[in-house]
Amino acid sequence: MTDGAAVAHDVHELAQVVVVGSGAGGAVVARELAACGRDVVLVEEGGFFTGKDFTGNPRAMIDLLYRGRGLTGALGRPTIPIPLGRCVGGTTTINSGTCYRAPDYVLDEWAERYGVRGAREPDLRPYFERVEQELHVRPVPDETYGRNSTLFERGAAALGYAGARIPRNERGCLGTGVCAFGCPQDAKQAMHVSYVPRALDAGARLFTRCRVGTVLLSAGKAIGVVARFVDRDERETGHELRVLARHVVVACGALLTPALLERSAVPDPSGLRGRNLNVHHFTREGIFIQGQFVPPAMEAPVLPGVGRAHKDIMARYARLGSFGALISDESAGRVRAGRGRFPRVTYQLGAADAKRLARAIGLTAEIFFAAGAREVYSGAHSRPVLRSIDEARALQGADLPAADFEMMAFHPQGTARMGEDPRQAVTDSVGRVHGTPGLWVGDASLFPSSCKVNPQITIMALATRLAERLAGEL
Repeated sequence: MTDGAAVAHDVHELAQVVVVGSGAGGAVVARELAACGRDVVLVEEGGFFTGKDFTGNPRAMIDLLYRGRGLTGALGRPTIPIPLGRCVGGTTTINSGTCYRAPDYVLDEWAERYGVRGAREPDLRPYFERVEQELHVRPVPDETYGRNSTLFERGAAALGYAGARIPRNERGCLGTGVCAFGCPQDAKQAMHVSYVPRALDAGARLFTRCRVGTVLLSAGKAIGVVARFVDRDERETGHELRVLARHVVVACGALLTPALLERSAVPDPSGLRGRNLNVHHFTREGIFIQGQFVPPAMEAPVLPGVGRAHKDIMARYARLGSFGALISDESAGRVRAGRGRFPRVTYQLGAADAKRLARAIGLTAEIFFAAGAREVYSGAHSRPVLRSIDEARALQGADLPAADFEMMAFHPQGTARMGEDPRQAVTDSVGRVHGTPGLWVGDASLFPSSCKVNPQITIMALATRLAERLAGEL
């Protein structure tokens, strides 16, 4: 491993494959190729941190681990924050560790509507199983289930709603509740404690604090990348990394991958690169209610009231429950290369999605009341506090503007969709970029539509398949 902050000269490397990004896609591609004896260079813009660096302090960890110190988002009405990791492991280092396979009906839709080959459930099953075994995925055990979830489960059962414990990638979780700020125990099997160390053990070379600016092209073929080293304050040091390789795998995530391809003047025969950005998720009705809890410093800004009223709510923090109401969006945003190194991300939440979000929040509130809640803080500005199950049910049918909701978006996907027709897709069904030999995409950009659930496991399964095909070509 080479820390870019300590590099005092330009570096030139040769490899069979250079992988850009060390998150759920890039880490898997690097490890699988290295394990097959291929010569791999892995490049990551952020630093390499582990549990000894994670204090659990939200503000400090956001500054350390998040892209833009947590200020990445999509411009629109409203502007929606989209938290992304900027460190070895990418967003897997700061996510909740939730591990769902893409539902069968989503994979079938990808095949039937978008022309994706070889990615139905029977095709991906062995890759799902391999990844889940590597990450020790299992349902949340009793010792860390928590009263928050127990009470909510009781409310759901009283209303006849189905539910199940979240499957997570962890070994020895202590239930400290700071997953989103780096696991201090390194119990969460994010890429920085699983696939990246295994890639290094197998011979891959890792460059951290190294910002890729361009994919190199020659005669229409990808032949490598050019990157700039940065110091611990994210300032460029003036030194360069140039990697020449037979293949380039871009796995920067759905916001950064299309921007890098655009800046590199990679042809886009489909005209779809950067389009079709999806940022919400879950199940057939488009609603998924998922357990989550964050430390007081992160919960406080989204609770209602000011002054003494807010202080009174925070004084009762130990009696507060928290769940997330998530939707699968019909709206779609766009990613373009912006001025400088930051992509320009735009997204407008449509009326249908706003209505679905009101229903999702209302359902969540209804379950809380059925579990015995006295008040529910909805996140809807016009109805910040709900005081009865009837008010919760009224919210389910409310027609509220998108700007009325306190929102965050997760799991960006879809900006370099896969499919066999170059006129309708940016890559083929494995990840090869149409029209540019030697160039691959290996992240959630590939998804033709929302995968409906947390995408980590699906990204990793597709990345495992990509690495298998690429190893064969080498």
